[in-house]
Amino acid sequence: MIAGIDTDMIVMAIWAVIFAVFIIKLFQSIRLVPTKSAYIVERLGKYHSTLDAGFHALVPFIDKVAYIHDLKEETIDVPPQECFSCDEVNVEVDGVIYISVVDPVKASYGVTDYRYAAIQLAQTTTRSVIGTLDLDRTFEERDVISAKVVEVLDQAGALWGIRVHRYEIKNITPPETVKNAMEMQVNAERERRALLAKSEGDKQSKINRSEGIKTETINHSEGEMQRRINEAEGKGEEILTIARATAESIERMATVIAAPGGKNVVRMQLGAQYLKQLEGVSTGESKVILPGNMMDFDHWMNSIGLEETTKPK
Repeated sequence: MIAGIDTDMIVMAIWAVIFAVFIIKLFQSIRLVPTKSAYIVERLGKYHSTLDAGFHALVPFIDKVAYIHDLKEETIDVPPQECFSCDEVNVEVDGVIYISVVDPVKASYGVTDYRYAAIQLAQTTTRSVIGTLDLDRTFEERDVISAKVVEVLDQAGALWGIRVHRYEIKNITPPETVKNAMEMQVNAERERRALLAKSEGDKQSKINRSEGIKTETINHSEGEMQRRINEAEGKGEEILTIARATAESIERMATVIAAPGGKNVVRMQLGAQYLKQLEGVSTGESKVILPGNMMDFDHWMNSIGLEETTKPK
């Protein structure tokens, strides 16, 4: 009796386990796929279908979700690696890849691990590209290196079901000795540019100073020329004024001489001036000998046409 009860208990426990497993599998067969995700379903070990976003029900014990892929763009860090440049300088390079899954089936069955494969391919391509460049160009040609890595990864990604959007180099680290030499080169170049800028400034300063002196000299000469022109014009006006006054004086004198008794008046004025000039010729300490004809005033007046006229009786 007890043995029968134990057997029934064992059978019931087995059926309970089977029922529990069935319930678990039934719940596992119900799948809610999130947005931008893809589930790869295998039926009896063979690819069956790809589940997109939404509600899906699988066949228990027959279907299973073998792979789950996130279709959003993801970033993968490329670990630092040592590369040799064309001029045999060892540099350490690391980067980051931006990829996304575009074909979940190929991403599941085309490659074992597409992330690891992309990292390895990016590293080998980076090494090969840097090997064709000099050290100085490796810092300048980052875009070239990135474009080449993206091109190679795109070709492989067509078989792996992935798309490579970008590859960015984060750091290119040379050895300490090379870094020190580059810093010295940069400092020397900076000092050279400073000296060049200073010399250009001195040159421009001298040019500006000479231009100022030149302009000052031109302005001074133009001012001197204008001053002389003004003085010449002033002297010309003075000469013209004196000439006009002299002409008017001569005309008036001629009028006076032509008038009755005019010659006698002129003789009297000239005689007064003649006597005045003779008074100043001799001083108390000196003696002056004059020709005898200089004392003949009438002879001088007659020689210039101012002979004395007498009134008729």
